[in-house]
Amino acid sequence: MARSPRPDLVVQGASPAGGAADRPLALNLLKSLRPEQWTKNLVIFAGLIFGRHLLDPQPLARTIAAFVVFCALSGAVYLVNDVVDREADGRHPLKAKRPIASGAVPVGTALGAALVLTVTALAAAFRLGPLFGVVSVAYVGLLSLYSVSLKHVVILDVLAISIGFVLRAVAGAVVIAVPISHWLLVCTVLLALFLALSKRRHELVLLSEGAIEHRRILGEYSPYLLDQMIGVVTASTLIAYIFYTFSPETLQKFGTGNLGLTIPFPLYGIFRYLYLVHRKEGGGSPAEMLLTDRPLLICVALWAAAVVFIIYRPFGA
Repeated sequence: MARSPRPDLVVQGASPAGGAADRPLALNLLKSLRPEQWTKNLVIFAGLIFGRHLLDPQPLARTIAAFVVFCALSGAVYLVNDVVDREADGRHPLKAKRPIASGAVPVGTALGAALVLTVTALAAAFRLGPLFGVVSVAYVGLLSLYSVSLKHVVILDVLAISIGFVLRAVAGAVVIAVPISHWLLVCTVLLALFLALSKRRHELVLLSEGAIEHRRILGEYSPYLLDQMIGVVTASTLIAYIFYTFSPETLQKFGTGNLGLTIPFPLYGIFRYLYLVHRKEGGGSPAEMLLTDRPLLICVALWAAAVVFIIYRPFGA
């Protein structure tokens, strides 16, 4: 059963503007780009790591450049999204504090900055390569469509977010011209679905009776329905990753089956995330949870270190 928002999160008059009103415009504009969310773009490095080019200077430099491009593009999308949602965000106990929703950043300034960032980033993307540029355009188009309409269509809203993660992974592969395993794409879309559904559940529980007023699409979901979807996606994600680590394609590519030793990390990470969602009312911001929950952060770091060690120094080599 959905619980009412905690008293300390309820908006009281003009208080959400608070700190935003006291900050310079440039700082508020930077905050509106949501740099804390740029950790999502680290998916771009999957192509570099699993393509076995992590230690090659040129592919590494191109991947870092691709990461910067997608940070700029995602920041521009966040600006547009906050402009579109500014009225609804103003009624949200947490989002009302965002600079655009609180009025600390004018709409014209936000849209102008979004345009400049998009044009500049796409120009840089096409300089990195035509195919990378096309994927970047597809990413902007999808997320812009999400901000305007897809976020209001049940199931398609979370699928759009998931495909956005897949486009990041594809971009990381095409920028250095390496193939990316279909298993990794499957794992990416399923994990992104897990995070998106968990976020919907957090919003629904946090806002309780006011959920529909803030975002109409939440009326199409219920905590029970979301729990069913999360259960399916959780199992699918783990199974897909397990199949990937033991697939003949993986064994042939890396010359080792020891990637299976990393399975405990996604197991713990997903279970830890579910614990935070159900027992600590987390899930509203996956990026923030990753950065603030120490066990989860350690788990991800150990998984990344183990994968790099196994791929680049396989046992028995």
